[in-house]
Amino acid sequence: MTSQVSSPAEQADGTVVGEQRKPGGTKDVRRLDRVIIRFAGDSGDGMQLTGDRFTSETASFGNDLSTLPNFPAEIRAPAGTLPGVSSFQLHFADHDILTPGDAPNVLVAMNPAALKANIGDLPRGAEIIVNTDEFTKRALQKVGYGASPLEDGSLDGYNLHPVPLTTLTVEALKEFDLSRKEAERSKNMFALGLLSWMYHRPTEGTEKFLTSKFAKKPNIAAANIAAFRAGWNFGETTEDFAVSYEVAPAAKAFPVGTYRNISGNLALAYGLVSASQQADLPLFLGSYPITPASDILHELSKHKNFGVRTFQAEDEIAGIGAALGAAFGGSLAVTTTSGPGVALKSETIGLAVSLELPLLVVDIQRGGPSTGLPTKTEQADLLQAMFGRNGEAPVPVIAPKTPADCFDAALEAARIALTYRTPVFLLSDGYLANGSEPWRIPDLDELPDLRVQFASGPNHTLPDGTEVFWPYKRDPQTLARPWAIPGTPGLEHRIGGIEKQDGTGNISYDPANHEFMVRTRQAKIDGIEIPDIEVDDPHEAKTLVLGWGSTYGPITAAVRRLRAAGESIAQAHLRHLNPFPRNLGAVLERYDKVVVPEMNLGQLATLIRAKYLVDARSYNQVNGMPFKAEQLAAVLKEAIDD
Repeated sequence: MTSQVSSPAEQADGTVVGEQRKPGGTKDVRRLDRVIIRFAGDSGDGMQLTGDRFTSETASFGNDLSTLPNFPAEIRAPAGTLPGVSSFQLHFADHDILTPGDAPNVLVAMNPAALKANIGDLPRGAEIIVNTDEFTKRALQKVGYGASPLEDGSLDGYNLHPVPLTTLTVEALKEFDLSRKEAERSKNMFALGLLSWMYHRPTEGTEKFLTSKFAKKPNIAAANIAAFRAGWNFGETTEDFAVSYEVAPAAKAFPVGTYRNISGNLALAYGLVSASQQADLPLFLGSYPITPASDILHELSKHKNFGVRTFQAEDEIAGIGAALGAAFGGSLAVTTTSGPGVALKSETIGLAVSLELPLLVVDIQRGGPSTGLPTKTEQADLLQAMFGRNGEAPVPVIAPKTPADCFDAALEAARIALTYRTPVFLLSDGYLANGSEPWRIPDLDELPDLRVQFASGPNHTLPDGTEVFWPYKRDPQTLARPWAIPGTPGLEHRIGGIEKQDGTGNISYDPANHEFMVRTRQAKIDGIEIPDIEVDDPHEAKTLVLGWGSTYGPITAAVRRLRAAGESIAQAHLRHLNPFPRNLGAVLERYDKVVVPEMNLGQLATLIRAKYLVDARSYNQVNGMPFKAEQLAAVLKEAIDD
């Protein structure tokens, strides 16, 4: 995810296998260039923690990686049921990659439900590690298995590894003063140890993590570490695993720098803190907890030392109301939410448009409508962000393309809000928010200067020579009005949602003034300075694939596959959705066909068709999951051949 250079492994369907050797004459070690692993089990089995720890060690090892956590919407779904399955997929490689992978090479299934929910995604020949202790008659019947798939031959096309994970974990922890139920909870650490052995992952970080996580319960910490080591030792000694695997660090994939693994929500939180520091303004977050945006509130609450103030409001309306008040008071103001919360915040967003104050509205999109699919991803809030307010209330809209890019998108949203005195929508989604990838930590001198000048005195001279402050006298370049901090002597002015007179800010019902103000607010948004869209077109293609937001990874991976197969196709990706880049119309005119993949029913395509009269072809998916590269490659090939 750190380079645009074509990669054979992104184009191939399977994992490339290298030479074999034997360390110490014991077990074979096979070199691979990439692996896709999926951990799956009940939502109480710790699959997210297991995947996160494997990811952290993989990041520290230096592989490029991309992850896809996938968990149920219910806080605690019934154990052993299909709706209760939680999974974590990790794709890691010795080169730059773009997606969490289409199909796992390895599935770790902690129970029959996990196996049944995920078996359809596995290619033939994949490795399956199952916890045989959970394959009881009752557990099998609960998910509709008439007979055990471990015994009926249905898994003959896979490399099946039946492992009594629960029994082995309890046996490994018999020296600890734990009940059987307490000991069983560590089976995910046993599985993590086994997979860490299989793929030569570092172990020190996980042991330090467990020691820290259970610092107040040293016996539990020691038990989890013991289970983790037992899993490693099991892999080393058992005859069932005759081969382990190496995936070398992605030494050539990354520019020089210091890297860490980061999720989209964490990157976004860090971007907001950085923006406040670069603007020399306190950061205020007014928020109401909602999946999948809550992590931003949790993270920002940890950074009071940077002048961050977080307010967990009683509802969505109060959250944005407090944020807008903080903007009026001179803070870099943010409110975070997801789609249903945006609907509740719409009136106050309209007020922010009228007041012309900087405000960041962060929408981590999820499946809708209404409560919809709280833990699944979607891109269906674009038109709501564009038009979901009464009256003519234009708002800039930007969207990050990868988890790490959420950091830069937050800085860009802050730049626009502060420079043009406007609320700004930042459209991330659940795929980016929960997924992770390596992120190069930027040097401070790479960050933009976001400092602003507050109004400090009169800015207008009346015909009689009197100097006064006009709150709606605009900067001729940006059309932004002055930002006057409450309490500044001589700068008293009215605020509120009723239309203001141009310049003076007095309440006005004059029809001509209203039309002027409406057109001026639109002109301010239209005039925002943004970069031209860049087109990746090395072969002068006739077909362009245009994307936005989190579709970047799957689209780019699909484009790589097609080019490796000799096809000619161009790619462009939008960060700025309102206003569009000034050269977008000219770019679209160069191509015979324009394909727009979206995780909605064609919202960007609708905007493109309306504005540029281009016959944009939609390819849409709204199943709560991101596109697969192979799927998009097939669709784009059809478009090229059509």
